[in-house]
Amino acid sequence: MLSAQLLKSQSIVKLWPKGTPGEVVSPKPEETFDGKRVRYVSEPTLTVYLPSKEQNTGVAVIICPGGGYGIEAMDHEGYDVADFLQSHGIAGIVLKYRLPYGHSELPLQDAQQAMRLVRFHAEEWQIDPTKVGIAGFSAGGHLASTLSTHFDSGKKDAVDPIDRLSSRPDFSILLYPVVTFKEEWGHMGSRENLIGKTNDWKIIERFCNELQVTNQTPPAFIALADDDTAVKPRNSIEYYLALKREGIPAELHIFKEGGHGFGMHKTGKAHDQWPLMVVEWMKAMKYIK
Repeated sequence: MLSAQLLKSQSIVKLWPKGTPGEVVSPKPEETFDGKRVRYVSEPTLTVYLPSKEQNTGVAVIICPGGGYGIEAMDHEGYDVADFLQSHGIAGIVLKYRLPYGHSELPLQDAQQAMRLVRFHAEEWQIDPTKVGIAGFSAGGHLASTLSTHFDSGKKDAVDPIDRLSSRPDFSILLYPVVTFKEEWGHMGSRENLIGKTNDWKIIERFCNELQVTNQTPPAFIALADDDTAVKPRNSIEYYLALKREGIPAELHIFKEGGHGFGMHKTGKAHDQWPLMVVEWMKAMKYIK
């Protein structure tokens, strides 16, 4: 058990305390480049940013940085986001997930484990286990929407108490997300990195998340730019429409400009306001009082 007294405001926690399952598929040891970007990830972690007791809202967000399932942009789509959330009384928890190299279940397995692990530590981290969301950027948005449509309720008879917990997010925050792997408007780089070069529709369809939405899919806040040429806006639009067909609360913002990958970069343009808009959405949704 990780002691709450030992857990500082920014601490790294092993995602799999008993050892990462399965074989290592990364071709090389993990490395950091261009500041805080990483590649060849095979040992997943959570970096936990807990708010002060005075500010704490009880809400937590697991953050999935993007990078086409080939790298992970840990700075402006990870740590900087967590720092912002922390400053607003929200626990920001950055997931460094395994990169798949065609082993499609690895990132999802890590996201499911992250949700369970946060709930397992909810009391000690002063988190409400019914207010744990998932956020994702670009391919990290694909992972977040995959968890939102491919969760389970846990194994009630599992020996490990972590495995007994639900992996369903209570809400999702999707920034310029990859959602589909359809060739017409999907992101083919993310698709190949996740599932390989297969054209097997059953495999492709499983990760077309707009097709996997049910009435149990959690509410979503979605933001992107109209001039995004890397991940077509239709990804977000189709996911929003799928949510609305199921009667699920959702908020969609399409900024006039911003391109792809703006994250927490400060540009002086309208899309810089998305983090504050997320906080206001959380208030409107009653996650934050």
